[in-house]
Amino acid sequence: MAQELEPMEEEDFAAMFEASEKRSEESNRIVEGIIVEIQEDKALVDVGEKLEGLLYLNEIQDESGELKYKVNDRIQVMITGFRNERPKISHLKVLEQLKTLEFIKAHKDDYEDLIIEGTITKKNRGGYIIEEDEVSFFMPRSLAALKDDEDVIGRRIKAAVIKIDEDENSIVLSRRKLLNEDRKKRKQVIDALLEEDTVVEGTIKKITSYGMFVDIGGVDGLVHYNEISYKGPVNPSKYYKEGDVVECKAISYDKDKRHLSLSIKAVMSDPWEEVESELDEGDTITVTVSNVEPYGVFVDLGNDIEGFLHVSEITWDKNIKSPKDYLEVGQEIDVEVIEIDPKKHKLRVSLKSLQPKPFDEFVKTSREGDIIKGTVTTLTDFGAFVKIGVVEGLLHNQDCSWDKNTKCKDLFKVGDEVEVKIVKINREEEKISLNRKALLESPVDKFAKEHKINEIVKGKVRDIKDFGVFVSLEDDMDALIRNEDLEPIVAEELSIGDEIEAVIAVIDVKRDRIRLSVRKLQRLKDQVALDEVNAQDDGGNLLGDLIKDQLK
Repeated sequence: MAQELEPMEEEDFAAMFEASEKRSEESNRIVEGIIVEIQEDKALVDVGEKLEGLLYLNEIQDESGELKYKVNDRIQVMITGFRNERPKISHLKVLEQLKTLEFIKAHKDDYEDLIIEGTITKKNRGGYIIEEDEVSFFMPRSLAALKDDEDVIGRRIKAAVIKIDEDENSIVLSRRKLLNEDRKKRKQVIDALLEEDTVVEGTIKKITSYGMFVDIGGVDGLVHYNEISYKGPVNPSKYYKEGDVVECKAISYDKDKRHLSLSIKAVMSDPWEEVESELDEGDTITVTVSNVEPYGVFVDLGNDIEGFLHVSEITWDKNIKSPKDYLEVGQEIDVEVIEIDPKKHKLRVSLKSLQPKPFDEFVKTSREGDIIKGTVTTLTDFGAFVKIGVVEGLLHNQDCSWDKNTKCKDLFKVGDEVEVKIVKINREEEKISLNRKALLESPVDKFAKEHKINEIVKGKVRDIKDFGVFVSLEDDMDALIRNEDLEPIVAEELSIGDEIEAVIAVIDVKRDRIRLSVRKLQRLKDQVALDEVNAQDDGGNLLGDLIKDQLK
């Protein structure tokens, strides 16, 4: 059974309940208080009825940290609640409410097209608190068009004012309404642009590496870097800056991506039509170097037309390393038009075609058989390219040395100077053949100086062919013994490395060949024996004559 309260206790409880109910009603009430004490970080404010509230000093400090009030000053505060019988108060809440009241008074009769941009400061079950310029706004969750799981505190948003309640001191916003109106307005603007194909002015809002975003009547569109100039892709920052006003046309709209494409060059007349009517391939024109790349040079013809000068068309020198070694930005040059394609907006030019052709200059002063010095420019598996004057000639491996196993790579390195003989000038193909070994003493020449026909030599079998046997002599000299000259030796009985004695039958210096004969060796030995017999015969050479007859 519940314990009954004494009469005095009943009176005290009733008083406490009444005070509690009164305090609950007084929450969010503005009162005028008096500052009675200032402590280290807060002030005590008398708000009446022998109640003192705590007011944090940061609410009454200016930007430099100085206090705006002192003890005994009167100050308006809002009682926001009670804690341990002490009222919770705020001076900033008063200022905010006053700002809100000022806003309501200023706009209560005219807020139909009012747009607010503010920061989301709080989130509750019903929606969001938006604050701007010390004015508080409320945006219901159903009108926010924000994801529930989205972290929105601190986010800046725009929203339309849809209700002002003077009695409740509240201002209601709708972001959804503003978005719907923006979409409707955007559609109207885009439809008008696409249907009428009109030229409009827009303001550049942002410049990127791939183009520019332009604001046209509140609608943003992208001018791709291909749509800025008839030159082709250009760096927009070289031509414009943010805030510039430009004329452009709408060229497409992607409904799924809500992407509006604009064009600046569509407003201009197509300069390629003038190129097609005024220029022909083979014409010489004066241009200005606008950009230098490793692969070639872009040249400006004026009127937003650029041509391309490929690296191979800069000079006749095939060993060009970089276009920067020949041309620089801003330089004026004469070039020949070598290709025009207005449909693809392509124009190619040549600088070297206006320069004397090195091969033509070379054949004016050089002849086959001339001996000249050159510089090795390139080494390949098949030989070396040698620069002789203003052109290059080819020195094949077989023409660099009398040693058949030696290649140009074994003898030279790039940059080496070499003396060569011009052996052939092909005017049709513009090719020059060089020879180095022709200037060197050949092994056959040397051999001919030291040996003579019918001299007996020894060598080792190096190779066996169907037509004969190759024999290695001294100094790696090769000689051939044809099958008919092998008798009495049988080719099938020979092996690589076998030693053979034979007679020098032929020394062909021009064709660089030596032939031997085993068959002639036996005849030569018989002749030597005969000569010895005749020398010993004092009786009229009867024996010698007899042997001669047998040999015939």
